Amino acid sequence: MKNNHIKYKTLILSALVLLNFGCKKTLDINVSPNNPLIETTTPEVLFPSAVGSTAGRVGGELTIIGGIWAQYYTQANASNQYKTIDAYALTRNDFNGNYNELFSGALADYQLAIKLAVARSDWRYNLMATVMKAYTYQVLVDLYDKVPYTEALKGLDNLQPKFDDGYTVYVGLLAEIDAALAKDYTSVELNKDQKKTDFLFGGDMDLWTKFANTLKLKMYLRMINAKPAEAQAGITKLYTDGANFLTTNAGIATFEDAPNNSNPFYEYNVRRLNTTTNLRASKTFTSWLAVNGDPRAKYYFGTLTPVPMNQGDYTATAVEQPTYAGATVFAQSAKDPVWFISAAESYLMQAEALERYYGGAGAAAMYKEGVIAAFAQVGLNVDKIPVPYLNYSAGTFEQKLEQIIVQKWASFAGSHSLEGFFEQERTGYPKISAVYSTDDNYIPGQWVYSKNGVTSGLFPKRLVFPASSRDRNSNTPAEVPITTKVWWGK
Repeated sequence: MKNNHIKYKTLILSALVLLNFGCKKTLDINVSPNNPLIETTTPEVLFPSAVGSTAGRVGGELTIIGGIWAQYYTQANASNQYKTIDAYALTRNDFNGNYNELFSGALADYQLAIKLAVARSDWRYNLMATVMKAYTYQVLVDLYDKVPYTEALKGLDNLQPKFDDGYTVYVGLLAEIDAALAKDYTSVELNKDQKKTDFLFGGDMDLWTKFANTLKLKMYLRMINAKPAEAQAGITKLYTDGANFLTTNAGIATFEDAPNNSNPFYEYNVRRLNTTTNLRASKTFTSWLAVNGDPRAKYYFGTLTPVPMNQGDYTATAVEQPTYAGATVFAQSAKDPVWFISAAESYLMQAEALERYYGGAGAAAMYKEGVIAAFAQVGLNVDKIPVPYLNYSAGTFEQKLEQIIVQKWASFAGSHSLEGFFEQERTGYPKISAVYSTDDNYIPGQWVYSKNGVTSGLFPKRLVFPASSRDRNSNTPAEVPITTKVWWGK
């Protein structure tokens, strides 16, 4: 990961953290097209601001939601901060800031950056902003199922855009990426100052090409349940065209241990709260790490033998669960990265694609590279990997898929926890347990329904549209239960 210039980083990362967890960032371009600020701004200013917004939200509150729902950690029984998340009780009044900021902040900035880049035939910023726009939209679609797209980001020209179904948005984003890739974005390098605005790759357009291809691969894999023929056609075209995929992490890894400049998950959950122990180790995750002798427990929890809580059991008393008072806190650092797509995820997606469409040719090699990259991500060498992890399944396709996805799940904790939630919804892995984790028959790593869940045994599949959208946009779709799957769900 390239190092980025402190001046730019301080400006944008100070903006992304958002002291009030929902206020608009200082660098606000969501204004009238007649405003002189828009007339004088540039992609060089807009792009890093937008990336900061995306990282601040995906790597902040959404990491908390994703991590609880993916059962890496659970609400402590001595505090109240995240009980509604752990109980699957989120409503339209919760977490409006993420939806608002990703639209009016990140996406508005990306869209204007694209417009200005095209006007000056700068195909470098056009590709960079298009890929990050697609990534940000993909997260929103995967969370809400339907979002404004074809009529969105037009400012005062349309304050009530219609909502498009997720499939339409995906198709549109894939076409936007393809159009950006078709331009000549490699003939002129970014200059020294421009490279400082690229927090991901420092202006390396080859890596941006790989990121674009890897994002397309992810989106096509998300489509396999709802649009299997299109998913296969898209993936096979990537391989036929000789697409290269990420072999390095894509995200921001240059946070500082200073207020407003630190990792947004840390900033939100640790620095800004009166208690730093809200999130405790979940037995779902720790039991799987323990049964496999996985040394990553030390990275995730600060100890090889974390003391867990059962998922969602935050109402337990000291008499009922005496160990909960000493349950291990999920380990966080101000300098932790926010990954949009990691190298491990890239390799493991390729393993799945090769299993699905190429008879498994090369899948074992990609799988092993993914496991190695997942351990390298937390500073562990290949000799620290449990031997069974490197023994690729010789079983059925579903057995191989389960092995791939469970390894993905184990790699997502903290850095991009939301993906663990998404992938279970897409594939069904890790499996859902038939019993709660206190039962002697519980199988380590299987997901359990929250002890205090309010959805009658049904797991959450989405977020409901926020009140901010419903109050301002009459086109907001009718509310559906949080347990209703999104368009690509299994």
